[in-house]
Amino acid sequence: MNITDRYLLGITCPGRKSLISAECSNQFSTIGERSGMDWKFVDPSVPHRTLILVSKFAHCPNDPRYRKLTAELNIDITTVASNHLALNPKAHFHQVPLKVLSANRSKLSTKAKQEELILELAEGQGGDLVILARYKQVLLDELRRNPAGLCINIHHSRSPSSKRARPHHKAHKAGVKAIGVTAHCMRLDLDEGPITVQEVVRVDQPPRLSQLLATGRNVETDLLYRAVKAYIQHRLFLNGHKTVVLK
Repeated sequence: MNITDRYLLGITCPGRKSLISAECSNQFSTIGERSGMDWKFVDPSVPHRTLILVSKFAHCPNDPRYRKLTAELNIDITTVASNHLALNPKAHFHQVPLKVLSANRSKLSTKAKQEELILELAEGQGGDLVILARYKQVLLDELRRNPAGLCINIHHSRSPSSKRARPHHKAHKAGVKAIGVTAHCMRLDLDEGPITVQEVVRVDQPPRLSQLLATGRNVETDLLYRAVKAYIQHRLFLNGHKTVVLK
């Protein structure tokens, strides 16, 4: 089936709390199979178990933790995994388990152990969502495919050398007039995959480095929230190499 042959639909059924997802699936199975549908019934009250991977920048992981507390995101953060110790006080403040990963990139054995630990965290805790909140390490294929759910990554777009470190510093040096961010579902490449949401923001001229960094953090935080919200509200559909995000 070509992606243009698919009709994507999300329906909310309020007022039937006596029915659970498994019962709805059993009752609908005959209709779904006869019509050749792919379908799924979900209980929106059940939180999504989420693993957050982060390096040393705290703004992206802090936002979903705060929005969880304010009930804006229905997620259960099982673990925050980082290759830096700097986030330990913030994780302790939010009462979220922090797992420190080795950041030694020079030893392949250390890198392999790090990837094994991430995979254990993703699979062993029964999670269905992995958030790469400015986590700049390349992941192993098993985690990037994430058969249990989805990996959402934040990527710098419209910035020079955006696949490398310190993108906004390089954008400032290149004299850019706008910066952008892309939230996407991860696939085989860390910075590629079906796009969920994008945003471009103009900056004052001549731009100050501090302004670029602050603007970049704000856009990253907002896009991460929008991408995660679309997923946990079941409005995000993978459609071949693209995504469809229902309003």
